Amino acid sequence: MTSQPFPYPDRSILKWSFRLPILLFRLGLGPIVGRLFMILSTTGRKSGLPRRHAIEFHAFAGRKYVFSAWGEKADWYRNLQADPRVTIQTADGVESMRARRITGDDDLAQAFRAFESNAILKNWVKTLGVQLTLDEFLAHRDQLFLVTFDPTDDPTPLPLPIDLKWVWLPVAGLAAVAVVLLGRLGARRA
Repeated sequence: MTSQPFPYPDRSILKWSFRLPILLFRLGLGPIVGRLFMILSTTGRKSGLPRRHAIEFHAFAGRKYVFSAWGEKADWYRNLQADPRVTIQTADGVESMRARRITGDDDLAQAFRAFESNAILKNWVKTLGVQLTLDEFLAHRDQLFLVTFDPTDDPTPLPLPIDLKWVWLPVAGLAAVAVVLLGRLGARRA
């Protein structure tokens, strides 16, 4: 059994497609995109600079969970191993958190309940070859790279700025001009 069912997307188009939610957050669409994706701001383990990662998350019983489909190879996972202080942005807003991998029986049992109620999480566990029973889930804890977050007052990386909202003004202006021009064309034909 492998803890990494998918090849790591080294500099592929797939890897760059994971950055699309970051652009959407910067455009001010976080309240929509942030229902499925979180922007996880970590501190780069080598550079010490803020690093942004768009990650699918799952909320259950007041907790947010993420999993690393690529195990320990994921950059965001290695960054939070070096410094667990993170900032997360979802539709709920910006939160300063401390990330931790779930390994204890009680935390895993709660996460298991989240997996039972979520089709995406059920499928992920199946790709690892783990049967969705609590005993199997606990027995394969080393292959489940599950992370949750606890609030902290410690300093965390700056959140992703919403710095591209201005784009909507010219887009709205062009749309208004197009509506006017199309209206005039329609009036001439009538």
